[in-house]
Amino acid sequence: METRSFKDIDGAVSLLGFGLMRLPTRSSDKKDIDLATGRRMVDTAIAAGVNYFDTAWVYHEGASESFAGEVLSGHPRGSYHLATKMPPWVLSSKEDLERIFTEQLRKCRVEHFDFYLLHNIGGKTYDAVLEYDVYEFLRKKKEAGYIRYLGFSVHDTTAHVARIVNEGEWDFGQLQVNYLDWEDLDAKGQYTLLAERGIPVVVMEPLRGGALADLPEAAAKILRRADPEASQASWALRYAASLPGVLTVLSGMSTLGQVEDNLRTMTHFRPLSETERALLAEVATSYRSSGTVPCTGCRYCMDCPTGVDIPRVFSLYNHYRKVRSSNPGLAEIVLSNTYYRALNKRERAESCIACGKCVPLCPQGIDIPKAMKEIADLKNG
Repeated sequence: METRSFKDIDGAVSLLGFGLMRLPTRSSDKKDIDLATGRRMVDTAIAAGVNYFDTAWVYHEGASESFAGEVLSGHPRGSYHLATKMPPWVLSSKEDLERIFTEQLRKCRVEHFDFYLLHNIGGKTYDAVLEYDVYEFLRKKKEAGYIRYLGFSVHDTTAHVARIVNEGEWDFGQLQVNYLDWEDLDAKGQYTLLAERGIPVVVMEPLRGGALADLPEAAAKILRRADPEASQASWALRYAASLPGVLTVLSGMSTLGQVEDNLRTMTHFRPLSETERALLAEVATSYRSSGTVPCTGCRYCMDCPTGVDIPRVFSLYNHYRKVRSSNPGLAEIVLSNTYYRALNKRERAESCIACGKCVPLCPQGIDIPKAMKEIADLKNG
């Protein structure tokens, strides 16, 4: 397994990090994690040299940290790095900070966290960081030995990332970096900002919520011509991992097959060539023309007051757009049949009342009510 080292981080970190956000489940209930399959995935990763595991208070509706504690406690504590996060948007008082942090230690079955983040501190969430003195609380936890490295994750503008960097002392930062967002969301500018200051970057969404592992046919053909044996996911992982300022690249793996594919990519790692970078720029251009919605399925927008399953609607719509690019006839069948079989009436785009509650919660900045109207109009058209 390829590893990365930085002067202020003790010990090497595996270039592949295991994100515990999209674990396999036994039912549609996000809390119903398939423990046996998940354990096999984690054990396989550890055996291959993966030593960075990333969870959070809100992942799997609160069940991810308990999963991490259950599975990782079977391995020596010094054999893995554990990262979790404080979600400022759930706070209602300063007392919540101690309550949540203590509960996280209990759920994860550890006495300290190796990496700890202020979670998704863009926009109004950063206001909560300031209101409740979250940074100061965590800084004291670090001084007391409960946190080894303190960082942040953020989906926002480069100017906002600069503000975060300027207003705190950070051991690392977690950014959304992939070959689509390098230009679209200025991941290049944000990465460069941290790299120039010597702050290691943990990459999230290298596959953009799986979208770059399931490309529209026109984009997929470009990659197949270049290397018929390489998975689409491997191209995206190599893109992020080739950046020298990156500490680890997180992948929210859902199947053992995904674990095995990612391990092949990150073992005896091969950085991208300039020719391959140009190829991925071509793929990004092709992807943009497909008209898909840039949803990563994070579910931060949920629950919708009227019951719309926002990520699922976007997932089905994006499937329709991908099929439409190569087979318009089949796309209409997808739209007419798959959409209605997958969702009940309350969950569909037509139920959106444009209340706007979801908009500030979306890390990707999607105008969700506008997109829902367009999808509903497409269905009714």
